[in-house]
Amino acid sequence: VQLQASGGGLVQAGGSLRVSCEASGRTLRDYTVGWFRQASGKEREFVATISWAATLKVYADSVKGRFTISRDNAKNTVYLQMNSLKLEDTAVYYCAASPQSLPDAGGYDYWGQGTLVTVSS
Repeated sequence: VQLQASGGGLVQAGGSLRVSCEASGRTLRDYTVGWFRQASGKEREFVATISWAATLKVYADSVKGRFTISRDNAKNTVYLQMNSLKLEDTAVYYCAASPQSLPDAGGYDYWGQGTLVTVSS
């Protein structure tokens, strides 16, 4: 499955942005999809994940209550709605897919190319 992340951009602190992850090649319905991010000079970190039926959602503590992951399997797309953005949310955001129901960070087999989110003061 090929993943294409989009929707990144420049937003002021406190603002909102929605990034999308669209799949092609295979239906995304078969996969758990996660969002990760990597800030400049830092390691990639987990942000959120959603199971194939959207029955299970897990968030990093740093984004809990501010970010919401969702999916539309009919559109083969997973979304990450980001509200109350902070300067420290600035990063390249990647989506990834796994056939496992609740994979760890190393369990994602397919990765998108990333979309840059920049939060300004």
